[in-house]
Amino acid sequence: MLNRVGEAGEPAVRVWTPHRQVAFGRRDTVASGYDRAVAAARDHGFEPVERRVGGRAVAYTGSTVAFAHAVPIDRPRTGIDTRYATASERLQRALATLGVDAVPGEPADAFCPGSHSLQRGGKLVGIAQRVRTDAALVAGCVVVADRDVIASVLDAVYDALDQPFDPASVGSVAAAGGPSDPDRVVEAVERALVGTATTTTVVEG
Repeated sequence: MLNRVGEAGEPAVRVWTPHRQVAFGRRDTVASGYDRAVAAARDHGFEPVERRVGGRAVAYTGSTVAFAHAVPIDRPRTGIDTRYATASERLQRALATLGVDAVPGEPADAFCPGSHSLQRGGKLVGIAQRVRTDAALVAGCVVVADRDVIASVLDAVYDALDQPFDPASVGSVAAAGGPSDPDRVVEAVERALVGTATTTTVVEG
């Protein structure tokens, strides 16, 4: 997706529901407890995978929504904060259309901690960014449902990684009063990220 956007010079959006997995970040893979964390994920019925974007481990249950918005750039050292702010605002609007009044920030000891998250009764959305010389990717996840399942597997994974994590910090769209149907969340996030830009491509799958 990044290659396509860098070559074509046109932005693209993908919103989907990954299969049941725990996606580990680069810092996780070099931690002394990584092998134990991988085993903990498997013990809970989650496939361990490694990702290039983001920090610490994130769990997907099949209802969790992932999103990616790639944009062409010509100055990789500028625009990072603006892209984060834009993504956060658009995700807030998407959740508002679903009846969830999310606010920026996250609880203490949340999964994949970072400065760009949305919360309502727990962390709902995490946002990360990857920048190349010709394109930038703003990506993240929305916890739709299954908060207890996610909290359980991440509690074991973060314990193995010797990283702080509070199971109560996990929120969900459903627990915040929104729908538990991931398809509705996919549609809302897709509309928000595409916006009114007619050049934006929606990548299927």
